[in-house]
Amino acid sequence: MSAGFIIGLDFGTLSARGVLIDAATGVQQAISTAAYRHGVMTTHLANGRRLPQHYALQDAADYREAAESVLRDLGQGRKILSIGLDFTASSPLPTRADGTPLSALHPDDPHAYVKLWKHAAAQPYADAINARGGDFLAACGGRLSGEWMLAKAAQLAEEAPDLWAETDKFIEAGDWMTWQLTGVERRSQDFAAYKAQYRPGIGYPADVVLGLAARLAPPATVGTAVGPLNAAWRSRTGIEGPAIVSVAVIDSHVVLPAVGAVRPGAWVGALGTSAAYLLLEDKPLPLPPGLEAMAQGAVLPEFWCYEAGQAGFGDMLAWFVNTFPRDADPARNFALYNDEAATLSPGANHLVTLDWWSGNRVPYADSGLSGLIAGFTMGTTAAGIYRGLLESLCYGAHVIMDRLTQSGLDIAEILLTSGLAHNNPLLIQIMADVLGREITVPALANPTSVGAAIHGAVAGQIVTGFADGAARFGATDGQHYNPDDQRHKAYQAIYRSYLDLAETSAVRDTLRGLNHHQHTSLTVPGYDAR
Repeated sequence: MSAGFIIGLDFGTLSARGVLIDAATGVQQAISTAAYRHGVMTTHLANGRRLPQHYALQDAADYREAAESVLRDLGQGRKILSIGLDFTASSPLPTRADGTPLSALHPDDPHAYVKLWKHAAAQPYADAINARGGDFLAACGGRLSGEWMLAKAAQLAEEAPDLWAETDKFIEAGDWMTWQLTGVERRSQDFAAYKAQYRPGIGYPADVVLGLAARLAPPATVGTAVGPLNAAWRSRTGIEGPAIVSVAVIDSHVVLPAVGAVRPGAWVGALGTSAAYLLLEDKPLPLPPGLEAMAQGAVLPEFWCYEAGQAGFGDMLAWFVNTFPRDADPARNFALYNDEAATLSPGANHLVTLDWWSGNRVPYADSGLSGLIAGFTMGTTAAGIYRGLLESLCYGAHVIMDRLTQSGLDIAEILLTSGLAHNNPLLIQIMADVLGREITVPALANPTSVGAAIHGAVAGQIVTGFADGAARFGATDGQHYNPDDQRHKAYQAIYRSYLDLAETSAVRDTLRGLNHHQHTSLTVPGYDAR
């Protein structure tokens, strides 16, 4: 067994969290969290400049500051064998050739900043690219999302051409962070395949965004070493040892080895601010209609992985309890709503909710859609609304499961992880009842950070591969939720009503118009359908 420690860094939406693990025993020794100084900028930049609607930006300097704090807390004076990290995606930024973010040079220009994964203002560019078509769209269900890199690059190139001309690199924040830590630019195939439509042997899509190809770089498979932590970062953090840094991974993908999902048929849901669902298969089948993407070797080297997600999940629940609080303490707020909602039976609230507060990923890939609650009466209660939100999230997951199984893909086991899976047992029981399937929540603290640490351990050759890393550092047991047959039958009837609403084009047109009415007449120069 190796003497020393491994570190996993999880760069989330609002903060970075790190975990320190004893490489010999697999025991988590310490955790550290650092919030991003500027958070998510949705209404204005730090200097007060107002932002247009549907913007979500971050300052890359915040990532560096948070990483320094966490790495110093965990690694100072310790022998660190490896460092792995994950990041939200797609969260790209423009930089100069040396990695300097353009936000450091043009702090007044919104397009100089990181366009966070939830930045929705690029959706018109995605729509225009989709209208033009291309064989690269086959691996993402025929529809590019406005949350992904190509759409965000198109927005930058069109709306800030001078800034685009100054952009030497357009790079995912995760790839940029490993570049900062090592001094070596090495991009991850995980980001490239799922967020930039990269295909091995073919490359990135050509001629979709003028000049983008020159601003990208060939990616490396997950588990590849970028290089050792460089001298500047060792000086700032006090880290000793080889400290091999692995290529970055998408935050929702990195949990797979941590929860033991290293075999075909494992369907993993990472439930956080948003939700991502990943199904591993050892042989390829066509991408089911409406799903987001499939790729080989991008999530785990030996598997095909099918991805789908929900754009809003935990943030939708947080919106409700913060908007209609029962208590000043947020945690108490959730507990009160959960306790009251747990007393309600399926359908008792007489509501059907579409879980599209942050748009829809499956099956419509449309960040311009908005949510809906139908069935209000004078008897509707706040707890009933909250329960309706919980149920709607589970119906959204049901849509994804149906798309997979109806296309011939086998789901052998369902594993749900991340914050909500551990902190909201009511939600997970409703999920089991809605899906009619047993669900396991692996018993592991900080699974996302642990997954990142396993990636680092693979890159640093501390383990022989991801299966070995999962066995040494991942979850070994979990909590099981079994469905109730009667509740499942009741939910199936409500689910049909959910589908009736979701599949009605007039409903979608109305919800899109309410949210993005200005986009109905928007023409994107240079990206018109033809």
